Amino acid sequence: MNNGKPNWWSRPSSTPEAARIPSPPPSGDGEGDFPLPAPQPQATPEPPVAAAPAAPAAPAEQPPAPSVVLTKGDPQGQERDRGQERDRGQDMDQGQGQDRGQVPEQAQVPAPEPVSAPPAPPADPAPAPQAQAQASQAQPLHAPDEYRTPPYGEPGPWAPAPPVQRLPGPVPPQQGPGHPVPPVPPQPQGPAPWGQYDPWGVGGPALPPAPAKRSRKGLAVAGALVFALLTGVIGGGIGAYVERNGGLTTVELPQAAAEDTGRAPDSVAGIAASALPGVVTLHVKGSGSSGTGTGFVLNTKGHILTNNHVVDGARSSADISVTFSSGETARAKLVGKDTGYDLAVVQVTGVSGLKPLPLGNSDNVRVGDPVVAIGAPFDLSNTVTSGIISAKERPITAGGEKGDGSDISYVDALQTDAPINPGNSGGPLLDSKARVIGINSAIRAAGGSGGDGEGGGASQPGSIGLGFAIPINQGKRVAEELIRTGKATHPVIGVSLDMQYDGDGARVGEKGKDGTASVTPGGPAAKAGLRPGDVITKVDGQRVHNGEELIVKIRAHRPGDRLELTLDRDGKELTKTLTLGSSQGT
Repeated sequence: MNNGKPNWWSRPSSTPEAARIPSPPPSGDGEGDFPLPAPQPQATPEPPVAAAPAAPAAPAEQPPAPSVVLTKGDPQGQERDRGQERDRGQDMDQGQGQDRGQVPEQAQVPAPEPVSAPPAPPADPAPAPQAQAQASQAQPLHAPDEYRTPPYGEPGPWAPAPPVQRLPGPVPPQQGPGHPVPPVPPQPQGPAPWGQYDPWGVGGPALPPAPAKRSRKGLAVAGALVFALLTGVIGGGIGAYVERNGGLTTVELPQAAAEDTGRAPDSVAGIAASALPGVVTLHVKGSGSSGTGTGFVLNTKGHILTNNHVVDGARSSADISVTFSSGETARAKLVGKDTGYDLAVVQVTGVSGLKPLPLGNSDNVRVGDPVVAIGAPFDLSNTVTSGIISAKERPITAGGEKGDGSDISYVDALQTDAPINPGNSGGPLLDSKARVIGINSAIRAAGGSGGDGEGGGASQPGSIGLGFAIPINQGKRVAEELIRTGKATHPVIGVSLDMQYDGDGARVGEKGKDGTASVTPGGPAAKAGLRPGDVITKVDGQRVHNGEELIVKIRAHRPGDRLELTLDRDGKELTKTLTLGSSQGT
């Protein structure tokens, strides 16, 4: 056997297999039993050896099988049958050894000691002629093979057959003498146990049916779906991460290094940095309303200049709150105000580190000069905007809510396109050297008719690039008077104007207020020789088109200043010179 497999190419033996079968010794019991004769080979038979296995030898030609006679009750015959079967088994084992290597043909194996067989039980008597007839009819299983090649022919040096594995089950009863039928134990109910397939087995429990095979196509489709689902989830997660974080790695964009934050003093940033510490935001509560405005520090004593319409609703100092650019807040008291100029002064106490803003000269301003406006539009404090001077000596009027004209302001204003909105009122308008040249006071809003003041009667107040500021030369004089006396003086010429006149110029009325004379006796106009009905067309050579413009031009001067008036009297142009008088403002 090579590697556990039978080798069918055994070498033929020179000695017949039957010649090695020993003959049993004759029985001496004398009971009429006949011994089983051994096959008669052509050569001299070997001496009988009881129950001794034959030595392996090479197979030879098979002689004709002798007839077999069965005897009744032959214990020695049964012993010889058992010995022959043991010889056959040993021959098979020795034949396996011969297949593995070269073995001498006449190798002899010492016979083991005979073993006495137990007495056989008595068998049923049977006529000897019938047994002889049955023995005479026995024939070999296969025809003699001249090559003596197993498994056909007589027994030879075979390789042992593979062990038979049988399913557990009841052992079939063996019939005959000496073999009683054992009781069959009860078998458990249920499906047949699994066992290894035995091609030589007889009978046995039926194997369970093989499980149905799954379709490979279905498994492939299921695998593809699972793979698609996993890739979709993973891809979606990666896509969301990339979208939120800009990539799978840290995103670092190029950026300029830190540098000096200083700016040129004449730049917008430089002007704002210099002026912001002196600008404040005012919150006023009173008379059932509240408002927000802007102001700027005049001196280290805590005087702050702003618009009159910002603080007009306050009844006491407790109603005015001032917040500096640093965030510090303080209460302020009202020092003085003037409706005709729309200016007011408040004062804070107990505040250190005040930074007054320097004042410029509005007479030096030219159209196109750059300007910067600072304020708190819509309560957005410290807001900085920039623009240019759009025009000078722009006559505007603001107020007039009271109806009697006592709250109307007349301003010979600086016009700018720097954005100014509600909340900017009272804030400074700065030149390129961070000096105050005006006080932001009014805007012209889209859709408005009058447009003077914050909103000016407009339906949609807001900056459209038309902002107006009180020149600082006028504001300085009024502020100084308010700080000294709490009141401001107005320059006057001593006439009553016809505000209903629709011609070109300002016409002196026929009658004054309450029926009095239109030209004040002993006043500046009377001294200059003006008469009722005269139409004033120019002030210091500048054209005026109505009474309001004349008032604006006069209030742009100080009391005591000399003015040259050009007038039209009965179609004749006349020139008169007068010295401005003074009146107490409200």
